[in-house]
Amino acid sequence: MNSLILLCVFAFAYAKHEMYIGYKSYYISPSHENEFQALASLENEYQIDVLTRPIFGRDGLVLVKPEYQESFLDALDKYGIKYRIHFDDVKAQLDYEDAILELRRNQTRSTERLSYTSYHDWPVIEEYIDGIAHRYPDLVKLVNAGRTFEGRNLKYLKISTTNFEDASKPVIVIDAAIHAREWATIPVATWAIHKLVEDVTEPDLLNNFDWIIFPVANPDGYTFSLNTQRFWRKTRSIVSPNTERCPGVDGNRNYDFHWNTVGTSTNPCAENYGGPKAFSEIETRIVRDILDEHLSRISLYLTIHSHGSMILYPWGHDGSLSHNALGLHTVGIEMANAIHTKALSYFPRYVVGNAALVLRYAASGASEDYAHSVGVPLSYTYELPGGGRGFFLDPIYIKQVATETWEGIVAGARKSEILFRA
Repeated sequence: MNSLILLCVFAFAYAKHEMYIGYKSYYISPSHENEFQALASLENEYQIDVLTRPIFGRDGLVLVKPEYQESFLDALDKYGIKYRIHFDDVKAQLDYEDAILELRRNQTRSTERLSYTSYHDWPVIEEYIDGIAHRYPDLVKLVNAGRTFEGRNLKYLKISTTNFEDASKPVIVIDAAIHAREWATIPVATWAIHKLVEDVTEPDLLNNFDWIIFPVANPDGYTFSLNTQRFWRKTRSIVSPNTERCPGVDGNRNYDFHWNTVGTSTNPCAENYGGPKAFSEIETRIVRDILDEHLSRISLYLTIHSHGSMILYPWGHDGSLSHNALGLHTVGIEMANAIHTKALSYFPRYVVGNAALVLRYAASGASEDYAHSVGVPLSYTYELPGGGRGFFLDPIYIKQVATETWEGIVAGARKSEILFRA
Protein backbone atom coordinates (compact mmCIF):
# COMPACT_ATOMS: atom_id res chain seq x y z
CA MET A 1 0.00 0.00 0.00
CA ASN A 2 2.79 2.42 0.91
CA SER A 3 4.55 1.70 -2.40
CA LEU A 4 1.37 2.49 -4.31
CA ILE A 5 0.96 5.77 -2.45
CA LEU A 6 4.56 6.73 -3.21
CA LEU A 7 4.10 5.88 -6.90
CA CYS A 8 0.96 8.02 -7.18
CA VAL A 9 2.56 10.94 -5.38
CA PHE A 10 5.66 10.85 -7.55
CA ALA A 11 3.48 10.92 -10.68
CA PHE A 12 1.63 13.99 -9.42
CA ALA A 13 4.73 15.73 -8.15
CA TYR A 14 6.54 15.42 -11.48
CA ALA A 15 4.24 18.05 -12.95
CA LYS A 16 4.00 20.03 -9.74
CA HIS A 17 7.73 20.74 -9.48
CA GLU A 18 8.49 20.96 -13.18
CA MET A 19 9.80 24.53 -12.85
CA TYR A 20 12.71 23.24 -10.74
CA ILE A 21 14.08 20.90 -13.42
CA GLY A 22 17.83 21.48 -13.58
CA TYR A 23 18.02 23.46 -10.34
CA LYS A 24 20.77 22.59 -7.88
CA SER A 25 21.35 23.58 -4.28
CA TYR A 26 24.74 24.12 -2.67
CA TYR A 27 26.20 24.43 0.76
CA ILE A 28 28.49 27.47 0.83
CA SER A 29 31.17 28.13 3.44
CA PRO A 30 32.68 31.63 3.39
CA SER A 31 35.35 31.94 6.06
CA HIS A 32 36.59 35.53 5.83
CA GLU A 33 34.87 38.90 5.81
CA ASN A 34 35.81 39.60 2.19
CA GLU A 35 34.22 36.28 1.18
CA PHE A 36 30.95 37.23 2.87
CA GLN A 37 31.00 40.57 1.05
CA ALA A 38 31.73 38.88 -2.27
CA LEU A 39 28.89 36.45 -1.73
CA ALA A 40 26.44 39.31 -1.19
CA SER A 41 27.39 40.78 -4.58
CA LEU A 42 26.98 37.42 -6.29
CA GLU A 43 23.41 37.00 -5.07
CA ASN A 44 22.02 39.67 -7.36
CA GLU A 45 24.36 38.97 -10.26
CA TYR A 46 23.35 35.32 -10.51
CA GLN A 47 19.82 35.55 -9.05
CA ILE A 48 20.78 33.28 -6.18
CA ASP A 49 18.01 32.29 -3.79
CA VAL A 50 19.54 32.17 -0.32
CA LEU A 51 17.63 29.57 1.68
CA THR A 52 19.88 29.87 4.73
CA ARG A 53 22.54 32.50 5.26
CA PRO A 54 26.00 31.27 6.19
CA ILE A 55 27.58 32.42 9.41
CA PHE A 56 31.11 31.94 10.68
CA GLY A 57 31.59 28.23 11.29
CA ARG A 58 28.26 27.18 9.78
CA ASP A 59 27.34 26.58 6.13
CA GLY A 60 24.72 28.49 4.23
CA LEU A 61 22.39 26.99 1.65
CA VAL A 62 21.62 28.47 -1.77
CA LEU A 63 19.40 27.53 -4.71
CA VAL A 64 20.80 28.14 -8.19
CA LYS A 65 19.02 28.17 -11.55
CA PRO A 66 20.48 25.97 -14.31
CA GLU A 67 21.62 28.87 -16.49
CA TYR A 68 23.74 30.40 -13.71
CA GLN A 69 25.33 27.32 -12.16
CA GLU A 70 28.59 27.24 -14.09
CA SER A 71 29.28 30.96 -13.79
CA PHE A 72 28.27 31.03 -10.13
CA LEU A 73 30.66 28.20 -9.25
CA ASP A 74 33.42 29.90 -11.26
CA ALA A 75 32.84 33.03 -9.20
CA LEU A 76 32.96 31.07 -5.94
CA ASP A 77 36.29 29.58 -7.04
CA LYS A 78 37.56 33.03 -7.96
CA TYR A 79 36.84 34.38 -4.48
CA GLY A 80 38.02 31.24 -2.74
CA ILE A 81 34.62 30.47 -1.25
CA LYS A 82 34.27 26.78 -0.42
CA TYR A 83 31.13 24.95 -1.50
CA ARG A 84 29.69 21.49 -1.95
CA ILE A 85 26.57 20.02 -3.52
CA HIS A 86 23.48 19.83 -1.33
CA PHE A 87 21.08 18.40 -3.92
CA ASP A 88 22.22 17.72 -7.46
CA ASP A 89 18.61 17.38 -8.61
CA VAL A 90 16.34 19.70 -6.64
CA LYS A 91 13.21 18.63 -8.47
CA ALA A 92 13.79 14.96 -7.63
CA GLN A 93 14.29 15.90 -3.99
CA LEU A 94 11.04 17.89 -3.94
CA ASP A 95 9.23 14.90 -5.45
CA TYR A 96 10.65 12.75 -2.68
CA GLU A 97 9.68 15.23 0.03
CA ASP A 98 6.10 15.32 -1.29
CA ALA A 99 6.01 11.55 -1.08
CA ILE A 100 7.19 11.70 2.52
CA LEU A 101 4.47 14.20 3.39
CA GLU A 102 1.74 12.13 1.78
CA LEU A 103 2.98 8.98 3.46
CA ARG A 104 2.92 10.72 6.84
CA ARG A 105 -0.64 11.89 6.24
CA ASN A 106 -1.78 8.40 5.39
CA GLN A 107 0.08 6.73 8.26
CA THR A 108 -1.10 9.09 10.95
CA ARG A 109 -4.82 9.69 10.78
CA SER A 110 -4.59 11.49 14.10
CA THR A 111 -7.47 11.96 16.48
CA GLU A 112 -5.92 15.26 17.53
CA ARG A 113 -7.57 18.41 16.22
CA LEU A 114 -4.24 19.44 14.71
CA SER A 115 -1.56 16.78 14.38
CA TYR A 116 2.18 17.40 14.46
CA THR A 117 3.15 14.63 12.07
CA SER A 118 2.85 16.51 8.78
CA TYR A 119 2.27 19.98 7.36
CA HIS A 120 -1.35 21.06 7.00
CA ASP A 121 -3.21 23.04 4.38
CA TRP A 122 -4.38 26.50 5.37
CA PRO A 123 -8.07 25.48 5.75
CA VAL A 124 -7.07 22.86 8.35
CA ILE A 125 -5.07 25.42 10.31
CA GLU A 126 -7.87 27.99 10.04
CA GLU A 127 -10.34 25.42 11.33
CA TYR A 128 -8.09 24.79 14.34
CA ILE A 129 -7.82 28.52 15.08
CA ASP A 130 -11.58 28.94 14.82
CA GLY A 131 -12.20 25.87 16.95
CA ILE A 132 -9.94 27.01 19.77
CA ALA A 133 -11.82 30.30 20.01
CA HIS A 134 -15.17 28.50 19.91
CA ARG A 135 -14.29 25.95 22.59
CA TYR A 136 -12.60 28.39 24.98
CA PRO A 137 -14.61 31.62 24.68
CA ASP A 138 -13.69 32.82 28.18
CA LEU A 139 -10.00 32.60 27.39
CA VAL A 140 -9.57 33.09 23.66
CA LYS A 141 -10.76 35.81 21.32
CA LEU A 142 -10.53 35.32 17.57
CA VAL A 143 -9.64 38.42 15.58
CA ASN A 144 -10.27 38.41 11.84
CA ALA A 145 -8.14 41.40 10.92
CA GLY A 146 -8.80 41.47 7.20
CA ARG A 147 -8.40 39.59 3.95
CA THR A 148 -5.37 38.87 1.84
CA PHE A 149 -5.01 39.82 -1.80
CA GLU A 150 -6.42 36.40 -2.74
CA GLY A 151 -9.27 36.66 -0.26
CA ARG A 152 -8.08 34.50 2.65
CA ASN A 153 -8.83 35.54 6.20
CA LEU A 154 -5.98 36.94 8.27
CA LYS A 155 -6.70 35.64 11.75
CA TYR A 156 -4.93 35.85 15.06
CA LEU A 157 -5.80 34.86 18.61
CA LYS A 158 -5.83 36.97 21.75
CA ILE A 159 -5.37 34.74 24.79
CA SER A 160 -6.09 36.23 28.20
CA THR A 161 -7.66 35.30 31.53
CA THR A 162 -8.73 38.93 31.95
CA ASN A 163 -9.89 39.79 28.42
CA PHE A 164 -6.92 42.12 27.96
CA GLU A 165 -8.43 44.46 30.56
CA ASP A 166 -5.67 44.19 33.19
CA ALA A 167 -3.25 46.94 32.23
CA SER A 168 -0.63 45.61 34.63
CA LYS A 169 -0.06 42.44 32.61
CA PRO A 170 2.67 42.38 29.96
CA VAL A 171 1.71 41.33 26.43
CA ILE A 172 3.66 38.87 24.31
CA VAL A 173 3.25 38.91 20.52
CA ILE A 174 4.24 36.02 18.25
CA ASP A 175 3.89 35.77 14.48
CA ALA A 176 4.93 33.03 12.07
CA ALA A 177 5.11 32.19 8.36
CA ILE A 178 5.48 35.68 6.95
CA HIS A 179 7.92 33.88 4.64
CA ALA A 180 5.71 31.42 2.82
CA ARG A 181 8.16 28.56 2.38
CA GLU A 182 9.09 28.38 6.06
CA TRP A 183 6.47 25.76 6.85
CA ALA A 184 8.00 24.64 10.14
CA THR A 185 7.22 27.97 11.77
CA ILE A 186 3.47 27.36 11.84
CA PRO A 187 3.52 24.30 14.13
CA VAL A 188 5.64 26.28 16.57
CA ALA A 189 2.95 28.97 16.76
CA THR A 190 0.05 26.52 17.03
CA TRP A 191 1.91 24.52 19.69
CA ALA A 192 2.21 27.73 21.73
CA ILE A 193 -1.56 28.12 21.43
CA HIS A 194 -1.99 24.49 22.50
CA LYS A 195 0.22 24.97 25.57
CA LEU A 196 -1.55 28.14 26.63
CA VAL A 197 -5.09 26.86 26.13
CA GLU A 198 -5.41 23.08 25.83
CA ASP A 199 -2.47 21.68 27.81
CA VAL A 200 -1.54 24.26 30.40
CA THR A 201 1.61 23.06 32.16
CA GLU A 202 2.97 26.55 32.86
CA PRO A 203 -0.04 28.31 34.42
CA ASP A 204 2.00 31.41 35.27
CA LEU A 205 2.31 32.12 31.55
CA LEU A 206 -1.45 32.17 31.27
CA ASN A 207 -2.15 34.05 34.50
CA ASN A 208 0.64 36.63 34.30
CA PHE A 209 0.60 37.53 30.60
CA ASP A 210 -1.73 38.38 27.76
CA TRP A 211 -0.82 36.73 24.45
CA ILE A 212 -1.34 37.55 20.79
CA ILE A 213 -0.44 34.76 18.37
CA PHE A 214 -0.65 35.23 14.60
CA PRO A 215 0.13 31.68 13.41
CA VAL A 216 0.02 32.21 9.63
CA ALA A 217 0.88 35.77 8.73
CA ASN A 218 1.00 34.99 4.99
CA PRO A 219 -1.66 32.37 4.12
CA ASP A 220 -1.65 33.23 0.40
CA GLY A 221 2.07 32.64 0.09
CA TYR A 222 1.97 29.57 2.32
CA THR A 223 -0.76 27.98 0.22
CA PHE A 224 1.15 28.72 -2.97
CA SER A 225 4.35 27.27 -1.54
CA LEU A 226 2.63 24.16 -0.21
CA ASN A 227 0.67 23.38 -3.37
CA THR A 228 2.40 25.00 -6.32
CA GLN A 229 5.88 26.51 -6.00
CA ARG A 230 7.85 25.11 -3.06
CA PHE A 231 10.37 27.92 -2.64
CA TRP A 232 7.89 30.78 -2.84
CA ARG A 233 8.81 33.31 -0.14
CA LYS A 234 6.68 36.41 -0.66
CA THR A 235 3.05 37.44 -0.42
CA ARG A 236 0.89 37.05 -3.52
CA SER A 237 -0.27 40.62 -4.06
CA ILE A 238 -0.15 42.40 -7.39
CA VAL A 239 0.81 45.89 -6.29
CA SER A 240 0.68 47.41 -9.79
CA PRO A 241 -0.06 46.28 -13.36
CA ASN A 242 3.70 46.03 -13.89
CA THR A 243 4.02 43.31 -11.25
CA GLU A 244 1.52 40.79 -12.64
CA ARG A 245 4.41 38.72 -13.99
CA CYS A 246 6.16 38.82 -10.61
CA PRO A 247 3.58 39.12 -7.83
CA GLY A 248 4.28 39.43 -4.14
CA VAL A 249 6.40 41.33 -1.66
CA ASP A 250 8.90 40.08 0.89
CA GLY A 251 6.98 40.78 4.09
CA ASN A 252 10.16 40.93 6.13
CA ARG A 253 11.47 43.81 4.04
CA ASN A 254 8.19 45.75 4.07
CA TYR A 255 8.25 47.36 7.53
CA ASP A 256 8.76 51.09 7.92
CA PHE A 257 12.20 51.09 9.47
CA HIS A 258 15.00 52.21 7.15
CA TRP A 259 12.77 50.71 4.48
CA ASN A 260 14.36 49.97 1.10
CA THR A 261 17.89 50.96 2.12
CA VAL A 262 19.91 47.74 2.42
CA GLY A 263 19.50 43.99 1.89
CA THR A 264 16.41 44.50 -0.22
CA SER A 265 15.53 44.96 -3.88
CA THR A 266 13.43 47.32 -5.97
CA ASN A 267 12.95 44.55 -8.55
CA PRO A 268 9.48 42.99 -8.13
CA CYS A 269 10.82 39.67 -9.38
CA ALA A 270 13.45 39.46 -6.63
CA GLU A 271 12.86 37.26 -3.60
CA ASN A 272 13.67 40.19 -1.30
CA TYR A 273 11.53 42.80 -3.05
CA GLY A 274 10.52 45.28 -0.36
CA GLY A 275 7.38 46.51 -2.09
CA PRO A 276 6.44 49.86 -3.67
CA LYS A 277 6.31 51.47 -0.23
CA ALA A 278 6.57 50.54 3.42
CA PHE A 279 3.53 48.66 4.71
CA SER A 280 2.16 48.12 1.22
CA GLU A 281 1.05 44.64 2.38
CA ILE A 282 -1.98 44.01 4.57
CA GLU A 283 -0.04 41.20 6.25
CA THR A 284 2.58 43.59 7.62
CA ARG A 285 0.04 46.30 8.42
CA ILE A 286 -1.77 43.87 10.71
CA VAL A 287 1.41 43.20 12.70
CA ARG A 288 2.06 46.95 12.81
CA ASP A 289 -1.44 47.59 14.16
CA ILE A 290 -1.10 44.88 16.80
CA LEU A 291 2.15 46.43 18.01
CA ASP A 292 0.73 49.94 17.98
CA GLU A 293 -2.43 48.99 19.86
CA HIS A 294 -0.65 47.23 22.71
CA LEU A 295 2.70 48.99 22.66
CA SER A 296 2.68 50.24 26.24
CA ARG A 297 2.38 46.66 27.52
CA ILE A 298 4.36 44.54 25.04
CA SER A 299 7.33 43.00 26.81
CA LEU A 300 8.37 40.52 24.12
CA TYR A 301 7.94 40.19 20.36
CA LEU A 302 8.97 37.02 18.52
CA THR A 303 8.81 36.53 14.78
CA ILE A 304 9.35 32.87 13.89
CA HIS A 305 11.41 32.00 10.82
CA SER A 306 13.25 28.98 9.44
CA HIS A 307 15.94 27.90 9.39
CA GLY A 308 19.43 28.17 10.85
CA SER A 309 19.21 27.69 14.65
CA MET A 310 19.63 31.35 15.54
CA ILE A 311 18.07 33.94 17.82
CA LEU A 312 18.67 37.36 16.29
CA TYR A 313 18.00 40.85 17.60
CA PRO A 314 18.28 44.51 16.39
CA TRP A 315 19.68 46.35 14.74
CA GLY A 316 19.69 44.21 11.64
CA HIS A 317 19.89 47.09 9.17
CA ASP A 318 23.40 48.19 10.12
CA GLY A 319 24.81 46.00 12.90
CA SER A 320 24.81 48.73 15.52
CA LEU A 321 23.70 47.90 19.06
CA SER A 322 20.53 49.24 20.59
CA HIS A 323 20.35 50.96 23.97
CA ASN A 324 18.97 47.66 25.30
CA ALA A 325 21.63 45.44 23.73
CA LEU A 326 22.64 43.89 27.07
CA GLY A 327 19.03 42.96 27.85
CA LEU A 328 18.47 41.63 24.34
CA HIS A 329 21.55 39.46 24.49
CA THR A 330 20.96 38.22 28.03
CA VAL A 331 17.38 37.17 27.35
CA GLY A 332 18.41 35.69 24.00
CA ILE A 333 20.95 33.49 25.76
CA GLU A 334 18.32 32.44 28.32
CA MET A 335 16.00 31.36 25.51
CA ALA A 336 18.73 29.50 23.64
CA ASN A 337 19.83 27.65 26.77
CA ALA A 338 16.25 26.63 27.50
CA ILE A 339 15.84 25.27 23.97
CA HIS A 340 19.11 23.37 24.32
CA THR A 341 17.80 21.43 27.33
CA LYS A 342 15.20 19.78 25.07
CA ALA A 343 17.01 19.79 21.72
CA LEU A 344 18.29 16.71 19.95
CA SER A 345 22.03 16.24 20.27
CA TYR A 346 22.58 16.43 16.52
CA PHE A 347 20.67 19.69 16.08
CA PRO A 348 23.03 22.68 15.86
CA ARG A 349 23.13 24.73 19.03
CA TYR A 350 21.45 28.12 18.73
CA VAL A 351 23.64 31.13 17.98
CA VAL A 352 22.50 34.37 19.64
CA GLY A 353 23.41 37.86 18.53
CA ASN A 354 22.83 41.01 16.53
CA ALA A 355 21.20 40.03 13.24
CA ALA A 356 23.57 41.87 10.93
CA LEU A 357 26.70 40.82 12.82
CA VAL A 358 25.78 37.15 13.08
CA LEU A 359 24.65 36.87 9.45
CA ARG A 360 27.35 39.19 8.07
CA TYR A 361 24.46 40.64 6.11
CA ALA A 362 22.39 43.76 6.73
CA ALA A 363 18.71 43.97 5.84
CA SER A 364 16.24 46.81 6.26
CA GLY A 365 12.49 46.76 6.70
CA ALA A 366 12.42 43.72 9.01
CA SER A 367 9.76 43.26 11.68
CA GLU A 368 12.19 42.60 14.52
CA ASP A 369 13.85 45.99 13.90
CA TYR A 370 10.54 47.77 13.43
CA ALA A 371 9.09 46.42 16.68
CA HIS A 372 12.16 47.52 18.63
CA SER A 373 12.18 50.93 16.94
CA VAL A 374 8.63 51.72 18.09
CA GLY A 375 9.39 50.74 21.67
CA VAL A 376 9.18 46.97 22.17
CA PRO A 377 12.06 46.30 24.58
CA LEU A 378 12.72 42.68 23.62
CA SER A 379 12.33 41.88 19.91
CA TYR A 380 13.73 38.77 18.21
CA THR A 381 13.78 36.66 15.10
CA TYR A 382 13.87 32.93 15.78
CA GLU A 383 15.49 30.87 13.03
CA LEU A 384 14.41 27.29 13.73
CA PRO A 385 16.56 24.17 13.23
CA GLY A 386 16.60 22.46 9.86
CA GLY A 387 16.66 18.93 11.20
CA GLY A 388 19.72 17.87 9.25
CA ARG A 389 18.10 17.82 5.78
CA GLY A 390 18.77 21.39 4.76
CA PHE A 391 15.77 23.61 4.15
CA PHE A 392 13.18 20.86 4.49
CA LEU A 393 12.33 19.89 8.06
CA ASP A 394 11.29 16.24 7.91
CA PRO A 395 7.84 15.79 9.48
CA ILE A 396 9.33 13.42 12.06
CA TYR A 397 10.91 16.51 13.65
CA ILE A 398 7.88 18.82 13.63
CA LYS A 399 6.77 18.07 17.18
CA GLN A 400 10.36 18.03 18.43
CA VAL A 401 11.02 21.52 17.09
CA ALA A 402 7.67 22.79 18.37
CA THR A 403 8.25 21.48 21.88
CA GLU A 404 11.85 22.62 22.20
CA THR A 405 11.02 26.07 20.84
CA TRP A 406 8.22 26.35 23.39
CA GLU A 407 10.89 26.04 26.11
CA GLY A 408 12.61 29.08 24.64
CA ILE A 409 9.34 31.02 24.55
CA VAL A 410 8.68 30.11 28.19
CA ALA A 411 12.12 31.32 29.25
CA GLY A 412 11.82 34.53 27.23
CA ALA A 413 8.38 35.32 28.61
CA ARG A 414 9.42 34.88 32.23
CA LYS A 415 12.55 36.94 31.77
CA SER A 416 10.61 39.67 29.98
CA GLU A 417 8.21 39.96 32.91
CA ILE A 418 11.09 40.68 35.27
CA LEU A 419 12.37 43.43 33.00
CA PHE A 420 8.84 44.74 32.36
CA ARG A 421 8.19 45.23 36.07
CA ALA A 422 11.66 46.60 36.87
